[in-house]
Amino acid sequence: MPTLPSVTEILFYHLQQQPLEKVLPNLVERSLERQWRAAIQAASEERLQALDDQLWTYSDDSFLPHGTDREADAASQPVVLTLKDTNPNAASIRFLVEGADLPSDAASYARICVLFDGTDQDALLRAREQWKEAKAGGHTIAYWQQDEDGRWQKKA
Repeated sequence: MPTLPSVTEILFYHLQQQPLEKVLPNLVERSLERQWRAAIQAASEERLQALDDQLWTYSDDSFLPHGTDREADAASQPVVLTLKDTNPNAASIRFLVEGADLPSDAASYARICVLFDGTDQDALLRAREQWKEAKAGGHTIAYWQQDEDGRWQKKA
C-alpha cells in the first residue's frame, strides 16, 4: 500500500491591528511552550537583522533564545532565523514573513505560519498566491485575522 504524503497545517495570519514585531514573539513563545523548535524565514537581510534584534528586546521581562543559521550552533537553537529554504534546527514550525516562499519540504513541518501585513497590497497579493499554492499542495489551511482589539478570529 502506498504511503500518503504528510499534510501540514498552514495558517495565514492577516496582520492589521498589530505589527509583525508585536505578533511574532507571542506566536514563537506559544510554539516553544509546545516543545516545538521554530524556524523564522525572512526574505531580506534587513528584516532578518531587525527580527534578530527584536527577539532579544521585545519584552522588558523576557527574551526568546535564538540564533541565525550562520552560527555554528544553529542546530541546537530552539529558534533559528534564516533567509534559506532549509531547516537548520529540525524545527516543527516555520514562520514565513515578508513574503518568504513556502518551503519545498512543507510536508516535513507540523505547522507553517504565513504572517503578512494586511495594509500592504503587495503582501496581500503574495499571501493569496501562497494560499493557492498551499491548497494545491493538499495542506490543511486556515486564515486568521485580527479584530479591532487585536484578537485573532478564524475567518476560513
